[in-house]
Amino acid sequence: MSMVTTHVLDTARGVPAAGVLVRLEQVTGNGPAEIARARTDDDGRIRNLGPEQLPAGAYRLVFGTAEYLAGEGGPAPFFPEVVITFTIGGAPHYHVPLLLSPFGYTTYRGS
Repeated sequence: MSMVTTHVLDTARGVPAAGVLVRLEQVTGNGPAEIARARTDDDGRIRNLGPEQLPAGAYRLVFGTAEYLAGEGGPAPFFPEVVITFTIGGAPHYHVPLLLSPFGYTTYRGS
């Protein structure tokens, strides 16, 4: 299993957000460096995003929300992408969920 996993829930529709493109990037002094990218499955999850081990440091997940929300036929999304920056330390696994609607989002450290 990847050290970093995620899932996206469409809170406006009450369903998992399938097909959202997500990039995992390491934050470096020269800017972000992409490690992996994948799309959420039918359950809104990405279980295999990057390696099983990552060095300690700052990372970010970049969610391509505009493409997903535009495909749902609702209003134009206010947030064309969502960037969540987090720190990897000593834990063996990091799960970073995104709760998404056209005009807002919430995140937290999951399990």
